[in-house]
Amino acid sequence: MMLFKTRAIFAPKLVLALLCAAAVQLACAQAYPNRPIRLIVPYPPGASTNDILGRALAIRLGNELGQQVVVDNRSGASGNMGSEMVAKAIPDGYTLLIGVAGPLAVGPSVYSNLGYSPIKDLAPIAMYASIPYVLVVNPAVPAHNIKELIALAKAKPGTLNFASSGNGGSPHLCGELFKVMASIDIVHIPYKGAAVAMIDVLSGQIPMICTGATALSAHIRAGRVRALGVASLKRSPQMPDLPTISEQGLTGFEVNSWTGLLAPAKTPEPIIRRLYEAVAKITNSDDMKNFLSGVGAEPALMAPKEFGAYLKEDTARWAKVVKAANLKID
Repeated sequence: MMLFKTRAIFAPKLVLALLCAAAVQLACAQAYPNRPIRLIVPYPPGASTNDILGRALAIRLGNELGQQVVVDNRSGASGNMGSEMVAKAIPDGYTLLIGVAGPLAVGPSVYSNLGYSPIKDLAPIAMYASIPYVLVVNPAVPAHNIKELIALAKAKPGTLNFASSGNGGSPHLCGELFKVMASIDIVHIPYKGAAVAMIDVLSGQIPMICTGATALSAHIRAGRVRALGVASLKRSPQMPDLPTISEQGLTGFEVNSWTGLLAPAKTPEPIIRRLYEAVAKITNSDDMKNFLSGVGAEPALMAPKEFGAYLKEDTARWAKVVKAANLKID
């Protein structure tokens, strides 16, 4: 009888506790945001794809939420330092991450000790853009298509360098995949961000780079670099005349990137929903669509659950590429 009474007393208390927790979450979401939000971009400021798309979202998200969204560039370890910072932040919705494929999908396979789990320690909010990768060379390089570039690399093994935004990032993996599939000997030169790498490609110090079209579109249009191929299975709507690398002989060659918004794990679901609704409205606007088109990116809206599932799939896909390239960074 005493056990029954204890349970009878405990049950209403449990229900009350759950109701209180739900009420707190609801009140939290209704009041959110009531102060500025810090948006971590895990790459240097400048002409990098991630910085461009992060700042574009920050301005529009601030207008939509009625609070300032402050961009905080925290570069290092190919995007892993800033991403880890958000993964370990207080889950209150005031520290958010511009997440990209490099640290979140590639990093777990490349780094022996990443320091955090992108899948377990981060809460997906929304993917909002996809970026086709493009392989470009300095105009002084005597190659006008992928076959000519491969022939050049085979004629001078070990002398052709390719730049990247850092070890383990998508641009690095793009070069490594090209190296493996083309059976050539090219040398990786890592930089601290795509913007810094582009300086040496533009000057001719480094002959080639494979990175997001967002960081390359203006240089391609101005003739400062020569685009040889799109690293996707289908031609980019922004560059319909540029053949894919796959259709130029390396069948199945595919490297692209995506940009999304994430929060620390355990961020209250009403806050996640509030942020997703804001990002969805922004992504579906003509203003954002025109902006993305202008910088060589494409709208790619995904809700939290869909984005989370995609992150898991992309992580598994890159694990196979890393294994094939025999790439590991301690």
